[in-house]
Amino acid sequence: MTGTVIFTGANASLAIPAIDHLLNKYPEYELILTVRDASESDVNTNRLRKVISKYPQAKTHIRQLDLAILSSVHELAENIVQEIEDGKHPPIKAIICAAYRWNFVQDPQSTIDGLNETLQISHVSHVALILRLIGNFRPEGGRILVFSSDTHTPGGSSGERYPPGIPQDLDLLAKPPVYEDKFGRGFQVYANVKLTITCWMHVLNRYLLKDPNLSHVTAVAMNPGNLVDSRALQVNTPWWYPYMQRFFLRPFEPLLRLADPTLRTAAPAGIDVTEPALNPAYAAERGFFTLLKKDQSSPESQDEEKQQALWAKSLEWARITKDDTALKGAFE
Repeated sequence: MTGTVIFTGANASLAIPAIDHLLNKYPEYELILTVRDASESDVNTNRLRKVISKYPQAKTHIRQLDLAILSSVHELAENIVQEIEDGKHPPIKAIICAAYRWNFVQDPQSTIDGLNETLQISHVSHVALILRLIGNFRPEGGRILVFSSDTHTPGGSSGERYPPGIPQDLDLLAKPPVYEDKFGRGFQVYANVKLTITCWMHVLNRYLLKDPNLSHVTAVAMNPGNLVDSRALQVNTPWWYPYMQRFFLRPFEPLLRLADPTLRTAAPAGIDVTEPALNPAYAAERGFFTLLKKDQSSPESQDEEKQQALWAKSLEWARITKDDTALKGAFE
């Protein structure tokens, strides 16, 4: 049975082995793969093309999408909806939201939409994409996969200097204060975004369950593990991060896994993220996963009052109105 899989951040470290596995194990699906730079000069997108070239029968479409520009997200979503209605793509089977950003070396940076970059790229733009496309899933349903991490839990990560937490003033998530400790506060911003994503996923599942037309669409927030070979460790990180990766994390990974079982390379993580999205064994699952194991998210992420406040704020940030989505109950 066919369907469309939409995958953001498709040229990232985790995404490339995920797409390789997807094309190999689930060749019946058509892929729409979004990347920030789809040009022939982008090294990472060319790696993606090389993987795709192994499967000449595959139906894949690389689409340029800058998640830091909200209007581009709305435009792409509108185009995909129209293309599905015109029969150019089958209805959606899964949306996998792998793109993210962090910044541990500068003051908080804002997008042209006035939102913190980490928040918009990792969360807000995915909210817009998901809610605009939610009415175009297959009749039998499908899966929405967003990414959390161990950082969303206080004390969950060795990089934590300040614990994650949802502020009373939610606008502080969109415009974080400037602090002297760029690394510590940047890490906290990232952790708060992962907490926000996890909270939002719980509310999304509640609304989906209440909608008779969408109750077979399920959402999972997954902690895919800490990836020792991720390129992200070399971008917007302190000077010592790449050295830590090269001389500590990668050579000592087997030993370090004794203390942190989620520590691994991108290849097995990529394989794992495709399974909850497409494997029928996970079809009815929703909620939080650590790797492929159903798990409990942090206590704060399960606070329904905070969840609901973040849901409403995310709609505002993403510029989603009742007319933009099939999930009408989300506005009642």
